[in-house]
Amino acid sequence: MSVIEKVRPARTPAPAPRPQPRITDEHGRRIPVWELALRYLLLLIVLALTIGPFLWQLSTSLKGPTEDIFSSPPKFLPGRPTLHNYDRVAHTIPVWDYALNSLKVAVANVVTNCVGSALAGYALARLRYRGRGVTALVFVLAMLVPAEGIVIAQFTTMRDLGLNNTLVGVLLPASISSLNVLLMRNAFRNLPYEIEDAAFVDGANSWQRFYRIALPSVRGTLAVVAIFAFMGAWDDFLWPLIVLSDPDKFTLTIGLNYLHGTFANDERLVAAGTVIAVAPLIALFACLQRYFFRGVGEGAVKG
Repeated sequence: MSVIEKVRPARTPAPAPRPQPRITDEHGRRIPVWELALRYLLLLIVLALTIGPFLWQLSTSLKGPTEDIFSSPPKFLPGRPTLHNYDRVAHTIPVWDYALNSLKVAVANVVTNCVGSALAGYALARLRYRGRGVTALVFVLAMLVPAEGIVIAQFTTMRDLGLNNTLVGVLLPASISSLNVLLMRNAFRNLPYEIEDAAFVDGANSWQRFYRIALPSVRGTLAVVAIFAFMGAWDDFLWPLIVLSDPDKFTLTIGLNYLHGTFANDERLVAAGTVIAVAPLIALFACLQRYFFRGVGEGAVKG
């Protein structure tokens, strides 16, 4: 063997090609390309149907009076965006006063639903007493009763209590929802009993076990309850329309109805009012979305 052959370094083998990432489902089955494309297409269709009307309303609210909003083909983006329509809403109706009334009712509804639903759900799920199953069945049956079927009874009750034409009368019937109670009950039932048993051995009473152990473990479901309660109170139209008669106490949903004229409608004005009404809901969901999506896996043991 020559000296050159001894000095020549050995050839390193070529690196093996990296395997292409495989897209699989939850069962480990490889998803074909056509099936993946079909899924994304369906998701895009659902996304367009979900947020498409809101984006169209937003675009309409930013269009000036010289732009044709009924042109064919329709123009999605405004040519010259303007905020003049929002200023017109504030001059047409006292929109900020109506929004403040709605905010008062919605915030109070969130507090009462979170506190009341958490207490009732904990009692139904964790406390042992006679008739617990029948009580849970009553909450289920209460969900089957349509709101329109009890609106007259609710109105007479508010009238007898002297709460007609008050924001308390708007709040009281929906202060604790049956759906929210059942949501909290299911969340508390998923918690392991061993944790509370250990706290009971350490001397914790029912209130301490509820506040220090059970409640921090169901924050995701509590956020779901808060979002549902806020949306229900903020978007409610029929019940405030029946209870309230003083324009100074109108909520935002009733006040925006005055943007529809008797003989003519200004679609730009209505669109601006709709965006004002929807904006707080978007802000609330953006703040609580982390806890909202955690509500599905509520009750797991944390390490």
